[in-house]
Amino acid sequence: MDENEPIELPIDGILDLHLFQPKDLGGLIPDYIDACVEKEIFSLRIIHGKGKGVLRRTVHSILEKHPKVQSYRLANDSSSWGATLVDLEQC
Repeated sequence: MDENEPIELPIDGILDLHLFQPKDLGGLIPDYIDACVEKEIFSLRIIHGKGKGVLRRTVHSILEKHPKVQSYRLANDSSSWGATLVDLEQC
């Protein structure tokens, strides 16, 4: 697969970041949030993996600044450090 080729994502409230480069997240996450709001999906799961926590901190930093994000937290299950749950404001 060509790295410049766009990746089509299902808009279902689950965003797995394993397919993306960290440099892409600044545009990807806000665009995905906006697409979910358009489809009236207000609960998201963003899968960032465990690792050293760099990707998780980047995701949380982006969520902190997005006006539609009501709250976010680490998932409280077996992948707790590997995913963040996001609640969006309902318009």
